[in-house]
Amino acid sequence: MKTNKSVRGLQYAAAYLGALVSLYPIFLMLTSSFKTNIQILKNPMSLPTSISFTAYSKLIHQIPFGTYFWNSVVVSVVSVALILLFGVLASFYIARYPFRWNGALFFFFLLGMMIPIKLGIVPLFLLMKKLALLNSVWSLVSVYTAIGLPLAVLILTGFFRTLPKELEEAARIDGSSDFGVMWHVLLPLIRPALGTVMIMNFIMAWNDFFFPLIFIQDDMKKTIPVGMLSLFGQYSTDLSMLFAGLTLASVPMIVMFFLASKQFMEGMTAGAVK
Repeated sequence: MKTNKSVRGLQYAAAYLGALVSLYPIFLMLTSSFKTNIQILKNPMSLPTSISFTAYSKLIHQIPFGTYFWNSVVVSVVSVALILLFGVLASFYIARYPFRWNGALFFFFLLGMMIPIKLGIVPLFLLMKKLALLNSVWSLVSVYTAIGLPLAVLILTGFFRTLPKELEEAARIDGSSDFGVMWHVLLPLIRPALGTVMIMNFIMAWNDFFFPLIFIQDDMKKTIPVGMLSLFGQYSTDLSMLFAGLTLASVPMIVMFFLASKQFMEGMTAGAVK
């Protein structure tokens, strides 16, 4: 009994230590946003001597941070919504309707995970140019939807296949349509998978730097990762503004993870225990 308590105590200690190591950079980022550049350079690990919101005021008034923030919200939310919409429809069809090319269609979606999309950036750039989508948030939405759809189909198809067909048959006997079966019966049962897909793709779209840098040239259409580049000068960098921007940019991801963390963990561990 004492041995078990000792082992459990060590496990808790390791868990608390891991949490401390993970949360300390966030705490350091938050406290640094209340400092001045001189304080950050002289004592980067110390607490601020006084709470000052000067960096946040400068961030909002000196650069169009609000526009960057709104562009990131639009791109991320629309991309996740399209991924969930098309992923649910495709996964429901593949998982619940056996047909001749079922496996080939599923493998076609999985090819999107096997081929790195950045290798085709030149033809993708030319395609966006022909479609008149360059310098538009819709170029990012289309790319992120294409990137996130294969993983969404993989996860959602696996969840759909685990649901008993008796539920679907009972709903059809009651007169439900195909869409009614999917919407009212099956979707509520795969909320953990939907939460997993939502969080993973939101973080991917929110933090991406590569595609906004390639497709967006207009400063008022940039997202946060690219827009924050204006804070880096050739000879100096306003570190307090940088930390303030990073703090504000991390708020949506933290809020979304807290709201959907239960579904995310259930989706990641589903099937581990039979």
